[in-house]
Amino acid sequence: MQPALSPAQLTAALQWRYATKAFATNPIPAETWKALEHSLQLAPSSYGLQPWKFFVVSNPAVRAQLRPHSWNQTQVTDASHLVVFTRRTEMTEADVNAFFNQMVAERGADATKLEPYRQMMLGGIVQGKDLAGQREWAARQVYIALGQFMAAAAVLGIDTCALEGIDPAKYDEILGLQGSGYQTLVACAAGYRAADDKYASFKKIRFPEQRVFGRI
Repeated sequence: MQPALSPAQLTAALQWRYATKAFATNPIPAETWKALEHSLQLAPSSYGLQPWKFFVVSNPAVRAQLRPHSWNQTQVTDASHLVVFTRRTEMTEADVNAFFNQMVAERGADATKLEPYRQMMLGGIVQGKDLAGQREWAARQVYIALGQFMAAAAVLGIDTCALEGIDPAKYDEILGLQGSGYQTLVACAAGYRAADDKYASFKKIRFPEQRVFGRI
């Protein structure tokens, strides 16, 4: 396919992005938000297993409840949208089978020929990791999705702020996630920067290329 953006346009969008501290109240248009949801749905994950669920919190009362458990960060209540990123608490054979069966059905594949792949997923994740290992693996997958979401938002001119300064257990309690099979990891606010957010004008500080890259 033809590139949607030039290299210079991509670099400009990522340079423009910053961790927005103050959001304006204007909402993200529905079509734009739907595209951002699709960016999450299309996020890559190990084996394609997608060990996550993304909770879009629109209820102002619920967001007000979450704010005190987020170091009182205003982004939680003020941004147009708030997404809570959760991981699977345990990966089971049923999780693998759900993905495998959908893959077989949608691709019109022969399940018997793909059975070695199902066994590889079971051996690598379900049987090959203890519960702590599964959760650590799932967390890494969730952060891949978070990165894709924030990059997609920047390309569309939408501001974001990842929020790790939260109490995951309280989020689980408020969102009713206890016993659901999902556990809060991180949240992300999305919307439009406030005109008076001083952080928007700060120079982006990144290590030089020589420190960041090794070329072999």
